[in-house]
Amino acid sequence: MTDKVRIGIIGVGQIGKVHVERYKEVPEAEIVAVCDLREDEARRVVQSIGSQVAVYTDYRELLARDDIQAVDVALHNRLHAAVTIAALEADKNVYCEKPLSWVYSEAKAMVETARRTGRMLHVQLNTLYAPEARAAKRMIDEGLLGQIYYAKSSHYRRRGRPWVDGYGTSAFVQKATAGGGALVDMAVYHIARMMWLLGNPAVETVSGRIYQMLDNIYPDRRAAGHYDVEELGMGLVRLAGGITYFIEEAWAIHADSSDGDRVFGSKAGLRVEPFGYFTTLADMEMNATFDVKGADWRWHQCNPLEAGFDHSQRHWVWAQLGRVPLLDTAGLALKTALITEGIYLSSYLGREVTVAEIEAAGTEYRATL
Repeated sequence: MTDKVRIGIIGVGQIGKVHVERYKEVPEAEIVAVCDLREDEARRVVQSIGSQVAVYTDYRELLARDDIQAVDVALHNRLHAAVTIAALEADKNVYCEKPLSWVYSEAKAMVETARRTGRMLHVQLNTLYAPEARAAKRMIDEGLLGQIYYAKSSHYRRRGRPWVDGYGTSAFVQKATAGGGALVDMAVYHIARMMWLLGNPAVETVSGRIYQMLDNIYPDRRAAGHYDVEELGMGLVRLAGGITYFIEEAWAIHADSSDGDRVFGSKAGLRVEPFGYFTTLADMEMNATFDVKGADWRWHQCNPLEAGFDHSQRHWVWAQLGRVPLLDTAGLALKTALITEGIYLSSYLGREVTVAEIEAAGTEYRATL
């Protein structure tokens, strides 16, 4: 078995450059080609890699190479599906930037194509690899929370709208390129992590609402960026097993702090970051802390494969080499797409929606939100 994975990267903009830097930390990853519509920018990125790397402006030419095992799709949200499906059909394993797609129907087609072609599909879900997340997963899987019945993901940026507040480009805040706002940009990280912690339970119903309200702050940048996506999304999801899941995600909101990711069970509850465990012992309420940093160091020293879960790129490369089993990020991302689509559809209809309704929804209604 080879000890290298030859990779082609499609898209070397803001996110693609981050992917390149992460691959540089993985000796088993060999970037052999990059593709971008801007050839000058692609060549500039290639210079930073420090090796002989081919440059393309048409991703189809990159996919035609038979010496590339995997491609990394680091494009805008609404381009993920077409390029990923083409890469899978070209017999490549695919690493896709989050979200899987801006709509559930495309996300489902991507996962189904991976299954049909027998290729590996991995999604950038960096929050799965935090030591605190892995600690929470251990405690849940060992039954230390008892029967889980409630979970929540609450995350705010006080002022963090892309482009409008100075970060990133206007493509992040336009339906034409991003497909959505805070839900598909940030909430996907927290929804996917919660689904992973809970064992990816089935969705029963979704209720939600989206908002864009802070129009009196930097209205000139808001207008110049054609800002037409949500800055706040919230939802209530009924999951199998009697679990209720609450989500709220804001790019910008008048608040000092949010509540983070929490899971509540019959025996105890936990907060993921900063890691905390809450229970009652001898009829006394106890708030427990753990030496997660020390535990993570020990896990690495005692288990050589632990490093395969340090970050998404290393995990992806090691999984292709057969060193570690691939986390089902595609399944988690698909479930996340179902939930985010449910929030958008519920906001549009003004009521709770079922999975059947979400699966039957087209894309036309999204333009009216």
